[in-house]
Amino acid sequence: MKILKKTLKYILYLIFGIVSILAVYLITERVLSRSTVEEIPQEEVKSIQVYLLSNGVHTDIVLPVKTEEIDWNTIFPFENTIGKRTDFKYVAIGWGDKGFYLDTPEWSDLKASTAINAAIGNGTTALHVTYYDTMKENELSKTAMISIAQYKKLIQFISNSLQKRADDKSILIETTAQYGRNDAFYEAKGSYSIFHTCNTWTNNALKFSGMKASKWVAFDKGILYQYTDNQK
Repeated sequence: MKILKKTLKYILYLIFGIVSILAVYLITERVLSRSTVEEIPQEEVKSIQVYLLSNGVHTDIVLPVKTEEIDWNTIFPFENTIGKRTDFKYVAIGWGDKGFYLDTPEWSDLKASTAINAAIGNGTTALHVTYYDTMKENELSKTAMISIAQYKKLIQFISNSLQKRADDKSILIETTAQYGRNDAFYEAKGSYSIFHTCNTWTNNALKFSGMKASKWVAFDKGILYQYTDNQK
C-alpha cells in the first residue's frame, strides 16, 4: 500500500509539473506574441504588397511571383507542381517540420512519433511553396505594403532558409504528398520545435526584413494580431 501511495504521489507531481510547464508556455506565448516589435522606418516608398496567410494553425508569407527584384519561378519552378501552370500571380512560402508536412495530410493521420520528433527538434524541415491566382484580405489573410529594401531582406531570409545543391539551386522533395495541384516541397535548413515553430519562422522573417512583428510567437494568432486594425 505504501508503494502504491508513493507511486500515485509521483504521478500527481509529474502531472502537475507538466500542466505547470504548459501553462507557463502558453502564457508566455500569449504575452510575447502580443508585444510588438515596431517596423523599422523606411526612406523608400512602400511599393510591394505582401500577405500573411494562415490556415488556422500555420502561416505562410505570400509574395508576388515576379518583380524586378526576383522571379520566384527561378527558385521554385512551376514545373515542380502537379498542374505545371505558369500564369500565377502569387507564391506562398512557409517553413515547417518535414514529417508534419509530408506524413500528416490530416490531423487524424498524426503519429505520436511525428509529434514528439517535431516538439523536441529532432526532425528535418521543409519549405512548402504554393502558387495562387488571387489573394484577398480577411480574418486569416492580412496584407502589408513594404519597400524594395524590405522585400530584398525577405528574399534573403527565405533564400538562407533553403538547403541548396552545389549549383546553388533549391532541392525539390520528391513526394506524392502535395496538398493540391499547385504546390511543392523543398529541403530547408533548421529544426522545428515547440520554441521554433512554423510561425516563429514567419515572425523571424518579418523581423529580419524590418517589418512589424511580435517579440516571439509559436502560433499564428500573434502574427495576425500584429496586422489587424483595432488590435484587441
